[in-house]
Amino acid sequence: MTWVPVPDGSDFPIENLPYGMFTTGDREPSLGVAVGQQVVDVSALSRAGAFPDVADGVLATLDRLMAAGRPVWSAVRRELTTLLTDEAARPRVEPAMVPQADVTMLLPFAVGDYVDFYSSIEHATNIGRLFRPDAEPLTPNWRHLPIGYHGRAGTVVVSGTSIARPAGQRRGADGGPPVFGPSMRLDIEAEVGFVVGTPSPLGQPVPTAAAKEHVFGLVLVNDWSARDIQAWEYQPLGPFLGKSFATTISPWVVPLAALAGARVPAPVQDPQPLPYLRCAGDWGLDLRIEVEIGGGVVSRPPFAGMYWTISQQLAHATVNGAALRTGDLFASGTVSGPDRHQRGSLIELSWGGTEPVRLADGSTRTFLEDGDSVTLRARTGRGPRLGFGECTGKITPSGP
Repeated sequence: MTWVPVPDGSDFPIENLPYGMFTTGDREPSLGVAVGQQVVDVSALSRAGAFPDVADGVLATLDRLMAAGRPVWSAVRRELTTLLTDEAARPRVEPAMVPQADVTMLLPFAVGDYVDFYSSIEHATNIGRLFRPDAEPLTPNWRHLPIGYHGRAGTVVVSGTSIARPAGQRRGADGGPPVFGPSMRLDIEAEVGFVVGTPSPLGQPVPTAAAKEHVFGLVLVNDWSARDIQAWEYQPLGPFLGKSFATTISPWVVPLAALAGARVPAPVQDPQPLPYLRCAGDWGLDLRIEVEIGGGVVSRPPFAGMYWTISQQLAHATVNGAALRTGDLFASGTVSGPDRHQRGSLIELSWGGTEPVRLADGSTRTFLEDGDSVTLRARTGRGPRLGFGECTGKITPSGP
């Protein structure tokens, strides 16, 4: 039990201890950990000597902590747990605590590279039926490898950042020439991402068994998508401007270690993947996502059913010798389940715009309108009940 008050149903019990970067406006950005309704200033505690076995400066930023490697991650987590459960440590820690309501959360880490996968078989099937109605919904390679694309790291933003409606080319009406203007089919993608801590050398693949040595933690991801721009541009090289304008992540990074109790067997893969993609142990995660638009929940996607796992995504991304860097962000792709209320994007929920989604205020949406606010939340479905906080963005009109 922690001596810090933790309200019932909090995302941040003592078993969580997610990391983020914050400021209060009168101090330099600091590394913090969330507990209950408080933020513990880890950087301040480090300067005061609370982590004697951790090198100076390591706890100044999350980037430095992630780069320090798994033994340091484990040592810091153990010491934080002790400080927050030992009543005798309270006088040392309380001066370094700030109410969450008084802080401004920053982008938690410097994003190195950004990769977005396509790991939900339900989502891939739905999109295949919508985009290629006269063909098999899954492409021939889908069950053999985790399909993905390289996104734009520089447009990854922290929760709370407004999202300007993107403009671009769209397919012309009735086969005519393309037109340019604001996207009329702006969408969300409810995803979970993982963040690389320990880098790897160029030319050295990372096997599935080594994933735990490199993956620091997980975040919520909303990979905003301009479906009309995407539909016109994606053949033959895939997503580009329809995806690169913004990706929102939650401000808190939940350590992989905190999610041990939520690990479950991944779905059976048929056919069996090639040897480099096979992995031992349970790499599925029972995370239950909520998608809220306009103040009401419109979808509850289940992450446990994702066909391709974190360890397989990491192994595939590096099998050609590509190096990992601290801060690399890998997103799962849209999380969708077999039922309609489990679809993680509006293009699925509205079935390409033909079946409007009713919001809590009685209005309907096929795609996002200016002024719409979207919030993603997620909780563990087993093990200690913990969450990720909010991943929120509000749509503003297209720029000049």
